[in-house]
Amino acid sequence: MDFLNALVMLTNFVIIPASVYGAQLALGALAITLIYSILRFSNFAHGDSMAFGTVVTIGVTALFQSWGLHLGPLPTALIALPFGVIATALLMIGTDIAVYRFYRVKRAAPIVFVMASMGVMFVMNGVVRFLAGTKDISFDDGVRFVIKAAEFKKWSGLDQPLALRSTSLITLVVAVAVVAWLFWFLGKTRTGKSMRAFSDNEDLALLSGIAPNRVVMVTWAIVALLTTTAGVLYGLDKAYSPFTYFQLLLPTFAAAIVGGLGSPLGAIAGGFVVAFSEVVVTYVWKQVAAYLLPAALEPTSLMQIMSTEYKVAVSFAILVVVLLFKPTGLFKGQSV
Repeated sequence: MDFLNALVMLTNFVIIPASVYGAQLALGALAITLIYSILRFSNFAHGDSMAFGTVVTIGVTALFQSWGLHLGPLPTALIALPFGVIATALLMIGTDIAVYRFYRVKRAAPIVFVMASMGVMFVMNGVVRFLAGTKDISFDDGVRFVIKAAEFKKWSGLDQPLALRSTSLITLVVAVAVVAWLFWFLGKTRTGKSMRAFSDNEDLALLSGIAPNRVVMVTWAIVALLTTTAGVLYGLDKAYSPFTYFQLLLPTFAAAIVGGLGSPLGAIAGGFVVAFSEVVVTYVWKQVAAYLLPAALEPTSLMQIMSTEYKVAVSFAILVVVLLFKPTGLFKGQSV
């Protein structure tokens, strides 16, 4: 029974939260990888793009709720999500036309694009805070739990409860569906193959008749899908806060670089590596150890490596180690 209690605790407080967080980071890291491999720069406005798409989705969700439109047990935000994606795509394409296209035509150095994206980041951050304010917003409705703690305890007879939130399950299902569609699109469609060719060799792709502006627009549209979906899923699972989305920039970049910048599979793997690392390092292991160890060896300390307030340091440490010892990442992407 002690082993089962320990297993339930690990599932409840480590495996499920880290898996859900990893899926969210993986979607964000995929967007970073697409921009880096196709548009050839690191987009520092990434976190605020997630926040913008989420803000639009929140607004449309509130509108649908006022009309009495909902999905029953599922969050209303799921039917508002496409509107957030469209708004974010229009914003990103408009930003590309107004800012990035000029530097792309001039064949500017990547650092110029990075500096331009930082300017876009500050502008977008101000716009998002103007639209939504600075307070946390909860926009989750429908059924809250798939597995309730009290019901699980009654059914299992264990001391430790297991709870599975509906938003956690939705995150995993939606993330798998979006990733599957993305790999199908890049591997099977003509546009996806054009994007891959443009990424491999831009000059040869142009000689083959591939329209660069079309590739760029499609790339931004897919990035909008990934970032908005990641932002909305994160907001449903926790709560919306523009400050939090800005702070997600580091772990998302860390996930993309750990997996191998430019590698879609690496972005997915990197998301889960960073997520599980953060959760494992900041989790209090005392009670789990008490279940697994003899009474004489029960720990007196919390057995917490790092406080949750400093979990961003975990992403930073992983990022530094990878850049120093394996800059191409786990899946041998492009070196940074």
